[in-house]
Amino acid sequence: MSTGVQVVFDCAEPQRMANFWAAAMGYHVQPPPEGFATWEEFLASIGVPEDAFDSASAIIDPDGSGPRIFFQKVPEHKTIKNRVHLDLNVGGGREVPVEQRRGRVDAEAERLATLGATTVRSYDENGEYWVAMLDPEGNEFDLQ
Repeated sequence: MSTGVQVVFDCAEPQRMANFWAAAMGYHVQPPPEGFATWEEFLASIGVPEDAFDSASAIIDPDGSGPRIFFQKVPEHKTIKNRVHLDLNVGGGREVPVEQRRGRVDAEAERLATLGATTVRSYDENGEYWVAMLDPEGNEFDLQ
C-alpha cells in the first residue's frame, strides 16, 4: 500500500495562496467540516483565538486523486530558491506536437499572471517546452 502525501507551503497569506493554487491546479479550497458554514465558525467552536483564524488554509482535488495542499502562515519570508517545486502539466504531454504544447503553456502562463504569478523564463530545449514562474509569494514552479 502506498503512503498518502500532503504538500505544505510556508507562506505569509494562506488564504491568498490557497485561492491562487486552487485556480492554478483546478482544485477547490477545502470547505469547513460538516455542520459549520465557515472555517471561522468551526475554529471558534474548538477554541482557536480569532487572531489565529488566518493561520492556515488548504486546497483539495475535486476528484480526490491528487494530494491535499496545505498553506501555513509563518513569520519569516522566503529567502532562498526552493529545493522542491511543482511542475503543472498543462501542455498535454509528449503526444501533443510541441507547437501546440507551447501555445497551451503560454496561454496558461498568461492566465496565471493575471492571478498574481510572475513569469521568470521560458525554455525550449530538446523538443521540450516549459515556463518557469513564481507564485504570488515567490515560490518557483514550472508549466510544461
